[in-house]
Amino acid sequence: MNRTWSALRLLSSVFLVCCGGQANPAAAPATTEREAQPTTQVSAFEGTIGILEVTRSGPVATLTGVRAATHEGYDRVVFELAVGDEMPGYHLEYIDKPVRDCAEGSAKEVAGDAWLEVRMSPEYAHTEAGHPTIPFREQSLNLPVIRELERTCDFEAVTTWVIGVSSPNPYRVQELTNPPRLVVDIAHSPRRAGR
Repeated sequence: MNRTWSALRLLSSVFLVCCGGQANPAAAPATTEREAQPTTQVSAFEGTIGILEVTRSGPVATLTGVRAATHEGYDRVVFELAVGDEMPGYHLEYIDKPVRDCAEGSAKEVAGDAWLEVRMSPEYAHTEAGHPTIPFREQSLNLPVIRELERTCDFEAVTTWVIGVSSPNPYRVQELTNPPRLVVDIAHSPRRAGR
């Protein structure tokens, strides 16, 4: 009997150490953008250079912020929506030149040697009165990979941004909440982990 009790106490101690004493790990609060940074080594960046598509329908979201920054091992672009908006669908892929404006069809010069297109729908980047919700249409950057951000479309509930990068490195996408954000990370290194 004493051996059984000792074994049970040892197992419960191991459980508390392994699980951090949390009875319900699923009840942990949602991560914020800062908390969402990976805790593993930079070489563990998992991404794709292929096409990524998530289709959604629903109320049209409003884009309220676009920002970029560098982190250890990757550059990040954040597309922020109005509080309460549902995440729109999105389509990401590396595209060839020329990069074109969706309304005019004219070619746009976007810095870099590769161009990652981020298309979101249903979404607007303007108010009901037609005023832009983002104060810039293009932004030059001097990050390790990202060279420029340029909006190429805001028409019929489709918003498109092109991220000009130094090379077509792997990218990954995350959806964050409070407020809703679509996060695009682009690896500094062109190689994937373990390759």
